[in-house]
Amino acid sequence: MCAKCFKNIWFSILLMGMMLPVQAAPKAQSVTLSTQDGWKLAAEYQPATTKETTVILLHDFGKKKEEFTSFERALVKMGFGYLAVDLRGHGQSTGNGEYKKFAREGADNPFNQMVQDGQTAVSFLRSKGISLDQIILLGTGLGANVAAKTAQLVPDVNGIALISPNVNIRDVLPVPALRTYKGAVLIAASAGDRKGFLEASILRNVAFLTAGEGNVTFLTAYDFTGHELLDKYITQSVVQWIGTPRKPESAPDVKAASLQPHTGVQRSQTASQTEQALVPSVLLD
Repeated sequence: MCAKCFKNIWFSILLMGMMLPVQAAPKAQSVTLSTQDGWKLAAEYQPATTKETTVILLHDFGKKKEEFTSFERALVKMGFGYLAVDLRGHGQSTGNGEYKKFAREGADNPFNQMVQDGQTAVSFLRSKGISLDQIILLGTGLGANVAAKTAQLVPDVNGIALISPNVNIRDVLPVPALRTYKGAVLIAASAGDRKGFLEASILRNVAFLTAGEGNVTFLTAYDFTGHELLDKYITQSVVQWIGTPRKPESAPDVKAASLQPHTGVQRSQTASQTEQALVPSVLLD
C-alpha cells in the first residue's frame, strides 16, 4: 500500500474516533432535603458509578457544600457517590434563619439540631436503595462533630471520617457518640494546631477504646485545618480509606509473641498507658 493511501486511511480512522460520543459521568443532581423540624436543605447528589459506597459530606462552621468541590472530583474519579449538604443556616439552606443568629450554647441549640440534617441525608440515600453499610459520613470542623453525633443515632453506617474535629464546637459534643459507635473511624488533624491536634488525639483514643485498633485510622499533616487540610494533603488517603475503612486482620507473629508475651498481647487489645493518659477520666466515666 502506498504511503499516501495509508496516511488517508489512518486520518479517516482518527476522524471517526473523534466523532464518537464520549461516555461522561452523570452530573450531580440538585436536590432538596426536608427535615422533620421543617428545614429545607439544599444538597448535591452524585450517584456512585463503579463502587457501592456513597459519602455524605457535611461542611465546617460558616462554610457551604461547595467547599467539597475538589474532594468530590476525587470521589467521582474512583466511582464513589456523594451527597453534599448545606447544613441549616448555611449556604442555600437559610429559609429558617442564618447560622450567625443561632444560639451558641445549649444541648438543644440549632447547631445540635444539625444532627437532623445528617439523619435526613441518610434517609435520602436509603430512599435511593443505598444500604447503611454503603454509607459513610464525612465532616470537617463543625460538620465532623455533626457526623459523629449522626452516627450515634444511625450506628450501622459503614464509617465516619472526621476532619479537624474538636471536643466542643458550639456545644456539639462528639465524645458521647464515639463512646458508643463501633464502626470504622477516620480522624485527621493538623499538628500545627496544637489545641486542635490534642483534641483530635483525645477523640482518636476514645474511638480506639470503643471500636478497637483495627477500626480507627489517624491522619495528620503539619499545617492547615478543615477543608484546606483535606484538599492540600489527605484527599488520596481519605479516598483510599473510603474504599477499605477497616484494617485487615493479620495473624499474630508467634515468635515475637513468645519473646514478649505480655506487651504484644496487651497492645493488641487495649490502649497503651500513653494513649489512656490522653483521655481525661471524665470522658470515660
